Amino acid sequence: MKIFVVNPGSTSTKLGLFENERAVFLQTVRHEAGELERFAAISDQLSYRMAAVQALLRERRAGLEGTDAFVGRGGGLLPMEGGTYIIDPLLLAHARDGANGVRHPAQLGPQMAARLARQYGGQAFVVNPPDVDELQDVARMTGIRGVYRTVHLHALNLKETAIRHATGMGQAYEASSLIVCHIGGGVSVSAHRGGRMIDGFDIVGGEGPMAPTRCGGLSAAELVDYAKDHTEAEIKALCTKTGGFVSHLGTSDAQEVLARRNRGEPEAAMVWDAMVYQVGKCIGAMASVLRGKVDGILLGGGLVHAQELVGQLTEMCGYIAPVYAYPGEFEMEAMAAGALRVLRGEERAKRYSGKRRWNGFAWEGERQ
Repeated sequence: MKIFVVNPGSTSTKLGLFENERAVFLQTVRHEAGELERFAAISDQLSYRMAAVQALLRERRAGLEGTDAFVGRGGGLLPMEGGTYIIDPLLLAHARDGANGVRHPAQLGPQMAARLARQYGGQAFVVNPPDVDELQDVARMTGIRGVYRTVHLHALNLKETAIRHATGMGQAYEASSLIVCHIGGGVSVSAHRGGRMIDGFDIVGGEGPMAPTRCGGLSAAELVDYAKDHTEAEIKALCTKTGGFVSHLGTSDAQEVLARRNRGEPEAAMVWDAMVYQVGKCIGAMASVLRGKVDGILLGGGLVHAQELVGQLTEMCGYIAPVYAYPGEFEMEAMAAGALRVLRGEERAKRYSGKRRWNGFAWEGERQ
């Protein structure tokens, strides 16, 4: 099976051509930030990015004729269960318009995959987009009536790491009970049981641990005081771009922060150790969600290349369950794998409903 994967990021578009599980090539097209700033909306970048992709394909003489599936990184969609979804007109419209209100380059993924499928033939899919929401109902409750939790996580990498680990252990993902973390510029910590991601922390909304670019959870009362002197946009940026290491140390480079820590710089040491401490606390919380029945704690993401991080978290959380390190990310491979499971008949492709997967409790009526 021939599968082409496209993964748009803030200043790049990652491309991958796969023959079954084997990557024929993986390459990144870089975009000048100044060029992208010319576009008022993310979806306005479509033709610009497509032209850059086509130029690379010509340069590599990579023909996409006969491709069985095109997979785009999903984004802009309403909360949905995990899986591989057919890109149809409804999903395409929601991705283009950003139906969930979150603006992210991943919205371009379905649009680019659909355009390529129209040009070359083949099916078009998205796989486990960031909008995956499989929370158990009790995890949605807060202490304010009418305010409920939703989560935005690194769902694609979290689920692929869990599936790969379970397969390697000779066990089905659906039969596993796992705590899965993605530790990079943002940090996701999640609980998986019965093939579903039943709880986790909303890294877009400011939950969970501090991260290189994210503030993590903090006191609502302190935030109210902070908001008196800052705009809404500034506060939201702290949740995704300007919090964490950036706020404290002026950099999102975790390797730099770790080096400064190891040189004995007090603030860098405290900030790094606080992040690790908070990740460990969140892992402990997910262990309680799983009633202590944890088959493994899986650490994925770019920062897991740092042995210090793995060692600290193993020391802190190893009593719960064995800790396994899966450095880096499997986003491209995960998108190809999701399409391949559908093409092989191992998994059924889903249809996007265009409705929130969860829309309130029965006693309240539907949310607007």
